[in-house]
Amino acid sequence: MFLLFHPRSLTEELRELREQPTDPQAEQEIIDSIEEVYFSSDSFDMVQYELEKLPLDLNLLELEEYRDKLKRQQAAVSTTFREELERVTSLQTNLQLAAVICTNARRQLRSAKEGFTEASLGLLANQRRRQLLTGLLKSLRTIKTLQRTDVRLSEMLEEEDYPGAIQLCLECQKAASTFKHYNCISELNSKLQDTLEQIEEQLDVALSKTCKHFDVSHYTKVQLAYKLLGKTQTAMDQLHMHFTQAIHNTVFQVVLGYVELCAGNADTKFQKMQYKDLCTHITTDSYIPCLTDLCKALWEVMLSYHLTMQWHDEHYKEDEATPGAGNAEGSDESTVGRSYVKKKLEHGLTRIWQDVQLKVKAYLLGTDVSNFKYDDFIVVLDVISRLIQVGEEFCGSKSEVLQESIKRQSVNYFKNYHRTRLEELRMFLENETWELCPVKYNFSIAQLHEFKFMGQCRSPSVSPSRQPESTEPVELFLFEQYLQGGNPFEMQIDNKEEETEDVLASNGYESDELEKSVYQDYDSDSDVPEELKQDYVDEQTGDAPVKSVSRETLRSQKRSDYNLNRANAPILTNTTLNVIRLVGKYMQMMNILKPIAFDVIHCVSQLFDYYLYAVYTFFGRNDMVCISNSITLNWTGSGSKCLLLLFLQEAGGENAGPHASPEERKEKVPSPHLSQLVVLTASDTLYGLAERVVATESLVFLAEQFEFLQPHLDTMMPSAKKPFLQQFYSQTVSTASELRKPIYWIVAAKAIDYEQMLLLMAGVKWDIKEIMSQHNVYVDVLLKEFEKFNQRLGDVSKIVRIPLPVSNVLWEHCIRLANRTLVEGYANVKKCSNEGRALMQLDFQQFLMKLEKLTDLRPIPDKEFVETYIKAYYLTENDMEQFIKNHREYSMKQLTNLVNVCLGSHINKKARQKLLTAIDDIDRPKR
Repeated sequence: MFLLFHPRSLTEELRELREQPTDPQAEQEIIDSIEEVYFSSDSFDMVQYELEKLPLDLNLLELEEYRDKLKRQQAAVSTTFREELERVTSLQTNLQLAAVICTNARRQLRSAKEGFTEASLGLLANQRRRQLLTGLLKSLRTIKTLQRTDVRLSEMLEEEDYPGAIQLCLECQKAASTFKHYNCISELNSKLQDTLEQIEEQLDVALSKTCKHFDVSHYTKVQLAYKLLGKTQTAMDQLHMHFTQAIHNTVFQVVLGYVELCAGNADTKFQKMQYKDLCTHITTDSYIPCLTDLCKALWEVMLSYHLTMQWHDEHYKEDEATPGAGNAEGSDESTVGRSYVKKKLEHGLTRIWQDVQLKVKAYLLGTDVSNFKYDDFIVVLDVISRLIQVGEEFCGSKSEVLQESIKRQSVNYFKNYHRTRLEELRMFLENETWELCPVKYNFSIAQLHEFKFMGQCRSPSVSPSRQPESTEPVELFLFEQYLQGGNPFEMQIDNKEEETEDVLASNGYESDELEKSVYQDYDSDSDVPEELKQDYVDEQTGDAPVKSVSRETLRSQKRSDYNLNRANAPILTNTTLNVIRLVGKYMQMMNILKPIAFDVIHCVSQLFDYYLYAVYTFFGRNDMVCISNSITLNWTGSGSKCLLLLFLQEAGGENAGPHASPEERKEKVPSPHLSQLVVLTASDTLYGLAERVVATESLVFLAEQFEFLQPHLDTMMPSAKKPFLQQFYSQTVSTASELRKPIYWIVAAKAIDYEQMLLLMAGVKWDIKEIMSQHNVYVDVLLKEFEKFNQRLGDVSKIVRIPLPVSNVLWEHCIRLANRTLVEGYANVKKCSNEGRALMQLDFQQFLMKLEKLTDLRPIPDKEFVETYIKAYYLTENDMEQFIKNHREYSMKQLTNLVNVCLGSHINKKARQKLLTAIDDIDRPKR
């Protein structure tokens, strides 16, 4: 093909190309550029192929370039072919050399084989026979030992050396399997298998013993034995079955023992009963001891489980700290086993605690505890509360089953208990003579044993920063505290201390000498400071007022403040003290069982409400008090008014509506009735003022104690129910002091003869023509009434201390009623001159001057009410119209009198009618 393009021979051209320097990469690229058809077959005609490719119009320059390309391709192929041919030739030479070496080796091996003799082979045969006989002797000795192992295995089982026995048995089985071709071994192998099964049975019994009394060394042996058997996971499954069985057997035996003990006979029917049915046969007397023993036994089971988990945790840590000696496969199996055991133990916590809850729940609900004594029920709550604490430490459970069951029992018990206590409270109130219960001057509810539980926890009203630093060690968890011994339920009954109280004073004093010294202090001024010898000293500022008070008044006030008690000693009755104790018991129950906190607080509020209602109905109703219709007082706050209206509608079973259900009627408590021994109609006792003071101030004291307890109640109340507590305090407790006004108003309305004063004022002639220098007689009569009232007040203060707020309310009511009576008397005047107006002012100023010597109350109530009315007599027609619009506190009659008497003939009929119409317009909305 190449001869077509150039006259030189192919050989010369190829030689020139080969002599040119070569680049391997370039050569490879040239070879790669050769068309595939050249490598297709040996019959391929290259010349024909290239000629056919020539175009019709030939170009010499293109043909030369294409020819050069073909030459380069041919040269690259020739070079590569030559190199490969050289390598093939070298390989052929090496193969020939290897054939010579193999021939020589075979020749030498043939010579070595011919050099061995039959004597040498015979020596080797004898040596082998000797070794066989030695092995046989060793096997016979091992067989002999195996025949004697059963005795040693029995000894080891008696010693509870389970790991050693299993190890020996497994070694014997391994040895027996080695010699199983001997006839004598087959029987021994069967015997060893029976022995191993016997060991497993005893091992299972030993494992079950750890469920009640955990022993570290014993459990370690058992676990090591199961590990040797390769049944660690199986052992864990068996262990949980034993714990479940231990719980059932334990509670059944405890309850059965008490049932049979109380039955007093050897009847075997109880042993065949189900546990739930057996619990219904527990008597009331044995309920608490059996519950305590039940919890003690269950504690031992849970403690054993806790110690079991602790044992595994410690051994896992030791295994992790020790480098593993086994292979990787054995390590993986061990890790899987540990993971299984850990998960099984963790899951078992919840399962075991659930079993415990169900057993205790069946026991709790098996007996009706609604008629238990309070102290006994508190013990039950305390035991269950401690058991719930155990459950929380045991597995972090909230013990919903126990919570729900004890809540059911608590609600049933509390409803019955509260109903009974309300009936008792009604009985106490109806038999209460409202005499002072003498307590010490420093009496506090914290001194009552019912509130001792509050001292065991931080008061919620004190911030943590204000708490005294405690040097006591931090309380340990129960499982840590009783790890070495003891039981958290042992103290529930035996540890009840005899609690004594020292809150009552002796006859109102702590000693007779103190009583004597009090009266001596009142009768002598020798040791009274000079500033106290003044007629009056303001307790807040220390300044003496303008108006003085006599020394006798001051001495009377001292006796009022200190008689029968030291200064500010609480005023309360036996019933008040009983209510306070009852509140303490309720709070103690609420503190132990928080799920019924709202129910308890609701009942606590009912105790206060009922006491408040009783005090109001006994002393606050003014059915028999009637003065003039124009003399009225607005004393009742909106909160207490709503409360009292609610009581009047709902309190008392007999007040329940006809459509009320029997259950509702049963829940309601009848309205209490005042004891017939309490006389409220005697004027010399100021209409039972002593009893009224004791009743009202005991209610105020009770409200103060509720205010003190509010932070503690607030912490116990669920968040959703806190508005109820806030409403109770804002609308009920805080308004207790307001009852002073209606209760003491009755005394004030009866203590002064206001009707007599109106009659005396009606007889006074006011249309005089000259200015008088002497006041009217009715003023002296009224002042004598006040002096008599003050004297009676002093007599009452010898029976019971009259606090300053009470004294102020009494004086305020009396003075206010007197002033309103004066205005009413002036409004009855038919004719009045300017000199008569001056006489009115003179009378009122004389009344004020003498009154200020009788009382320390400042300012005088309704003083402006009288003065403004008197000054209104001097108003003109235009001023009177403005006066009527601005002073709506006066009645229509009083304003009408001002128009008719004051202006009189000074205005015409039309102007008078205009003023009367204005008065009528003001009065119309009041109708």
